[in-house]
Amino acid sequence: MNPLEHLPPRLQTRRQMLSHMGTGLGLLGLAPLLAADPRGASGDTHPLAPKTPHFRPRARRIIHIYLNGGPSQVDTFDPKPALQKYAGQRLPSGNLTTERPLGAALPSPFTFHRYGQSGLEISEIFSKTAAHADDLCLIRSMHANSPNHEQSMRLMNCGDERLSRPSYGAWITYGLGTENQNLPGYIAMCPGLPVSDVSNWRAAFLPGIYQGTHINTKQSQPDQLLENITNARLGRDSQRRQLDLLAELNAEHQRQRGDDPQLEARIQSFELAYRMQLEATDAFDISREPASIREMYGNTVQSRQLLIARRLIERGVRVVQCYHGDVQPWDSHDMIAEGHRKLAGEIDQGIAALLTDLKARGLLEDTLVVCGGEFGRTPAVELPAPGTPGNGKGRDHNHWGFTVWMAGGGVKGGHVHGATDEFGFRAVEEPVHVHDLHATMLHLLGFDHERLTYRYAGRDFRLTDVSGEVVRGILA
Repeated sequence: MNPLEHLPPRLQTRRQMLSHMGTGLGLLGLAPLLAADPRGASGDTHPLAPKTPHFRPRARRIIHIYLNGGPSQVDTFDPKPALQKYAGQRLPSGNLTTERPLGAALPSPFTFHRYGQSGLEISEIFSKTAAHADDLCLIRSMHANSPNHEQSMRLMNCGDERLSRPSYGAWITYGLGTENQNLPGYIAMCPGLPVSDVSNWRAAFLPGIYQGTHINTKQSQPDQLLENITNARLGRDSQRRQLDLLAELNAEHQRQRGDDPQLEARIQSFELAYRMQLEATDAFDISREPASIREMYGNTVQSRQLLIARRLIERGVRVVQCYHGDVQPWDSHDMIAEGHRKLAGEIDQGIAALLTDLKARGLLEDTLVVCGGEFGRTPAVELPAPGTPGNGKGRDHNHWGFTVWMAGGGVKGGHVHGATDEFGFRAVEEPVHVHDLHATMLHLLGFDHERLTYRYAGRDFRLTDVSGEVVRGILA
């Protein structure tokens, strides 16, 4: 006798029964979360409806300029004249352990100047951004856990190096919702894909509706950026009927197999894609901007991304990430002088234009702009391994100390927080871990990072894991 034969057909295998039971237990935890969230500003039950944070926020949205690959702090925002003194010599403090063997001190090939009333010292390769020195808050004492791209990218984006955790953008849209139901709450733009690709904007165990939407900005036209956003064969009424039928079929499929978060995310994505047809094509079409604005930003891929980012946050998108390029363009193991000058030249004008534009529109005060990579680079030269193209003019990964800057959204302008040692190797004054950075970002958005949690697998998870302190020294 089969002990399962009296169960409904969909539960007559052990796998289906266990799956159904597990889903049911998860729903016991989910039900009160959905029912007991009175924070929705409109009372709408839609998961992306606007919500009220824990306390009054200073920022309403984030633009994250991600210099993926790891820009060198000692060549951009953290000058170290001592490197010139020890050029060609071993650092007297010794070299810290990084991914590859290191040699002598490598002075920066770039000149630093003081900018603004604050006198912030910034490299010549970011001279246009430096014109906004009095708006910038330089955190020169950042540190992470690992000198590897994959782990550090996951830490910077998701708060964990190894395990599948929701991205900070997913946490923010989970906590705040979005102000425009016709656009995703979280958009990640990259000409290609960064290291660890889509895991950088994943929702993980949060409902799939909160995951980031990737836009491949190798394309420039709206209908290329957003593939299949319009239907050349069907009008909107026909599409609506088709989508309603598909929703009914998916709902029946879901009823037969128990509630499946991935299927629910698929259903929500169809609905969002339908609503996006008009609004998204407009948001991504920078030809609608005056010629003077387009010229101010410049015509590189990175500059166009930043202009689109401004158009998106104007339309209520909560989180916009702008990755510099495919894989890890700032990973300058070789010829750092040529590489960093070229990369900075691709984005410096666009960053300056974005800050100018946000200020002119009154958006900078409640938009948090964050710029940096997953780690920095070593002040000592990377020794080329046999058979590699290294020529003794590049820098290795450095998670011990690096710089991230912020602007707007409630942070102090013209301010430097913390410091690395005299060579720029290790954070030694007021160190800021990535968990601290995340705690501060959430604080500026109105959240206590210890209270923004989600129940999963019997534990209340949060972005900052079990650590993280708000960096109050940078708050305006």
